[in-house]
Amino acid sequence: MNFPMTMADISLWLAVMAIILLITSELVSSASAYSGDVIIEKKRLRLAALALGVGFMVTVIARIFYPF
Repeated sequence: MNFPMTMADISLWLAVMAIILLITSELVSSASAYSGDVIIEKKRLRLAALALGVGFMVTVIARIFYPF
């Protein structure tokens, strides 16, 4: 049984999710006056985005050194 996602699919997913989380964290931090009812930890959101960005870089480096 094969894994349904290739390394390229995982890399693309990580990149898109990191960009979405970074944009969300920037929008939440800039619109803090309007988001009084929304409780989101900005630091945790930004750390998750950075972790996904690092994961993306790891998959890119893995594809460079171990091409499939």
